[in-house]
Amino acid sequence: MIIVLVETDATGATEMSREAITFARGLSAAGGGVPVDALVVGEPAPGLGEQLGEYGIRQVHHAVGDAFSAYSGAAWAAALQSARTAAGSVVVMGSGTPRGNEILAHVAARADVPMAANVISFEGLSPFVVTRQVVGGSVLEEMRLDQRPAVFTIAGHAVEASAADQPTTPEVVEFKPEVAEADLVARVVSREAPPPDLSGALKSARVVVGAGRGAGGPAGFDAVLEMADLLDGTLGVSRVVTGAGWRPHHEQIGQTGSRISPELYVACGISGAIQHWAGCASAKTILAINTDAEAPMVTKAHYAVIGDMHEIVPAINEELRRRRG
Repeated sequence: MIIVLVETDATGATEMSREAITFARGLSAAGGGVPVDALVVGEPAPGLGEQLGEYGIRQVHHAVGDAFSAYSGAAWAAALQSARTAAGSVVVMGSGTPRGNEILAHVAARADVPMAANVISFEGLSPFVVTRQVVGGSVLEEMRLDQRPAVFTIAGHAVEASAADQPTTPEVVEFKPEVAEADLVARVVSREAPPPDLSGALKSARVVVGAGRGAGGPAGFDAVLEMADLLDGTLGVSRVVTGAGWRPHHEQIGQTGSRISPELYVACGISGAIQHWAGCASAKTILAINTDAEAPMVTKAHYAVIGDMHEIVPAINEELRRRRG
């Protein structure tokens, strides 16, 4: 039995939770088709049960009670642990979000087993070995999970969220787990809406066009911004750029900025220091544009164009405009 922690928003299960369920289905298939259940905490969005049915969930465990009126990692972990025990789950997983990693770490501590964060794949079931991202995604590590339950989270965009071939009609079972006072010591007490256009758009973007020192200054971003617009993408920058005050910090990619996992990352005039690579290594495809053929970003990229970004980027934009009519 597999149980997946499902995080929700106003539209239902978040994209990363749907990715985690998709990963769980692959794990289920490898294990002979064991059922996949979901845990939902608090007030779910309308139609969530039907949505989870489209993704093949057998049963939805819905944790209710005053303890869940505000987020608390330990309280949510108590609910997940309770649902896991009731369902007899031997695999407990969720998405590799800050919330998901916190809750699953609590669950692993309660069960006295190790936890693997930011998993991208698995190798067989006996033994159960997973591959996960470490050091900000710049290193891949194999981790063997011999103890049960196996507890882990899935890195963002490790798989593409997809509906099940055979949808289900999941039973939604409400339950009120026991939550100790100690579980509510650390909890959300207030919320503030973030300013618009911060790093959330960058982290979830399918296409990111980045620029670094090679931009030369604030005016050097015009063509890069145009490329991002033509590709329906988002702008990202290196630490040098934000340090010089050319662009705001929320656009920074790297160890001290945002970690991204787009389908395409175009790095323009970025040398590719290890701190920046830690933020973009999870990109599915990387295209580097740089005058230095030996720059780390060029040597690590899937594709590279050697030349001046101020000549190459406008040329690419012209071709993109032509193809888009």
